[in-house]
Amino acid sequence: MHLKFKKFGFLLLCLVFLSSCGQAMSPGTLQKAGLLVPDTVNDQVWGTKGYKGMLKIQSHYNIEVYYKEGMNSEVIVKRAVEEFDQKGVNLIFGHGNEYAEYFNAFSEEYPHIQFVSFNGDAQNKNTTSLGFEGYAMGFFGGMVAGHMTETNTVGVLAAYEWQPEIKGFVEGAQFQNEEVNVKIEHVGGWDDTETASIMLQKLNNAGADVIYPAGDGYNVPIIEKVKENGQYAIGYISEQSDLGESTVLTSTIQHVDVLYELVAEKFNNGELQSGNLSFDFQDQVISLGKFSPVVDQAFKDEINNRIDEYKKTGKLPNEKQQ
Repeated sequence: MHLKFKKFGFLLLCLVFLSSCGQAMSPGTLQKAGLLVPDTVNDQVWGTKGYKGMLKIQSHYNIEVYYKEGMNSEVIVKRAVEEFDQKGVNLIFGHGNEYAEYFNAFSEEYPHIQFVSFNGDAQNKNTTSLGFEGYAMGFFGGMVAGHMTETNTVGVLAAYEWQPEIKGFVEGAQFQNEEVNVKIEHVGGWDDTETASIMLQKLNNAGADVIYPAGDGYNVPIIEKVKENGQYAIGYISEQSDLGESTVLTSTIQHVDVLYELVAEKFNNGELQSGNLSFDFQDQVISLGKFSPVVDQAFKDEINNRIDEYKKTGKLPNEKQQ
């Protein structure tokens, strides 16, 4: 009888040990992930980046992921969240700033789900808003434009006045070239290609020979027009050197897919904070893209060194001189 108890105790100890080992191997909380996009994942820019981020999460964690397109109202989003919840999704990305407001409205009804949006104001315990620090990205893009302009006039097609990358671009161009004149036209939306084309003509008339189309819905067709005009462009959001390596001097890239994977890792480890979080070059989610062969090597070395210095110190070249 005593021997049986010893065997049972040993078996119980083994089961406890194996159970604890299993927990150590998979301590995360990520079960399934979902993505909501206002338009489509096939736009080759913003929506596509979100979709690629989900694929990274799927591959890394070997979990099921889901996405829904055309999620452009609170009613539709709420219905999609209910469906995701039924499928066991506990991490939902709303791929835009409009989702912060939606998630604030009903996220407390789903305390077991973490809701993630972009460029908004996350107010509940289970909501997080992600933001890219666009100023430095624009600053280094502006330096390239200021260096490469031959007319000392560069143009910006801004989607909105509030974009920090626009201010950064202007100050970067002026830091690099004291004689540069930066012309800015506001499109009033991310994807209004018709208005952006009209504004491009205004920049052309002003003599701009480097164009920064800072709207992820119209930047591709605008760069195609810039190429036809024999001008230079700075790509926006994505690596856009494939649109013409003699046209696209470099690109200011936001690695949304990398950020998605980073957020999933933090969530899985129980380290994802609620509220508003920001990310920059130091987080490896923002970078400049490939340089055109028309950009001289000496300048490429200079700006790469300045980016490395910014990563280390958090200070831009114009701040170091103050």
